[in-house]
Amino acid sequence: MDALALVVWSMALGAIGAVTLARAGDLLARPAASRLRAVSYHLSVFLLVLVLSGVLAHARPPGAARLQAMQVLAGPLCVGLSSLWISGWLRAAHRDRLMAIALGACALLLPLLGLLALLLPVEQQLPAAAAVSLLGGGLTLWLTLRGWLMGDRMALAMAAGCLLTLPAIAGLYAMAMQLGDFDSRAQALLALCAAFSNGLTGLVLWRRDRHQWRTLHQGAQSGAIDPVTRLHSGAALVRKLLRAQQRRRRTGREGALLAVIVFDVQRIATHVGVAGVNDMWLALAGRLQRRVGVVNPVGRYWDRCFVVLVETIPAPAALRTLGLRVASSLRQPLEVIGLGGERMQVHLDVGVGVVRLAGTAAEVEDVLDEAQELAEAARHMRSRAAIYDRSSGLVMPVEQADLGPRRPRRPGAPPEVVAPPRAAS
Repeated sequence: MDALALVVWSMALGAIGAVTLARAGDLLARPAASRLRAVSYHLSVFLLVLVLSGVLAHARPPGAARLQAMQVLAGPLCVGLSSLWISGWLRAAHRDRLMAIALGACALLLPLLGLLALLLPVEQQLPAAAAVSLLGGGLTLWLTLRGWLMGDRMALAMAAGCLLTLPAIAGLYAMAMQLGDFDSRAQALLALCAAFSNGLTGLVLWRRDRHQWRTLHQGAQSGAIDPVTRLHSGAALVRKLLRAQQRRRRTGREGALLAVIVFDVQRIATHVGVAGVNDMWLALAGRLQRRVGVVNPVGRYWDRCFVVLVETIPAPAALRTLGLRVASSLRQPLEVIGLGGERMQVHLDVGVGVVRLAGTAAEVEDVLDEAQELAEAARHMRSRAAIYDRSSGLVMPVEQADLGPRRPRRPGAPPEVVAPPRAAS
């Protein structure tokens, strides 16, 4: 490695290290699992570039055998770790079964394949590690694009970061295997790919993490904030529904629309006043967004009606769990500021209507009307969540509707018990 190449890769490592330190500071200030995953990813990229670029061997040679093992493991470990946190970032387990299984398999198999590569003859270890890393990176790129096609706008920027990763990994392994003569311009291009990929990925990680943090702390900052400004308006929500229906026509994916109607608001207003009701709306919106996840838009369709678009579901039976969890969460007491300035707890009288969005897109107005009708009917059900039964066509409590087979229980998990419906008094 000549002096100019050393400068180039040192600058790339400096850029990657700066992003890593910034996210580490964010983790120390506000500890969270998402920030820990981001720091671990940036650190793995830093080590990947350090080991494969030749900077480590130039600065402090670790020995030929140890360096070879580190170079073989660096790529599979880095790509496997990125598959793990991208799965959580995309909320793959809640959106698409294929995406969740593929990313989970990548996270598990790539490090194992890297270890198995060490059992090959020495001259075959680095080519095998490079092939494994590129295969995993290509699969992650495809699945991220799949998330974008399902409506996740941030996934396109993540896919761009994954795309830049591929030439960086290929070039770094080619340098480690000494395939050809890489001049300073070629190494500078590879270094730029590595640094820009890390920076772009770090940006979208930070943006979604910031969105998540704001959602989690929305209720705590409800004093002087108009709840409408924190949600999509009715018109914006309809536009999102229209775009989602267009995507559904192309992909054939199934999703869900939830309408949440709050009843008897006037009774609450007599105890907490207008400011307390505003606090209530804001806390309700925050709780609803936390329950469905930040990738699913929540809007206030009209003053007492909130609408959630879940663009993709893994199976129709998932609507049962989704409806029950949303209804149960919103029926928990909310803390607001009362007329005298003291903090009070209010219990909401809510109904949740769940509409299955099939692969053939229906008219948005019809879907919204149907969801509101179901939410009205859910008020008289014990679970407060209603859906149309697919076999009878009748309005049913979501826990009793025919939605297809339930997911198999995990070994050792307690059986699910569903109470019979009871009319509301």
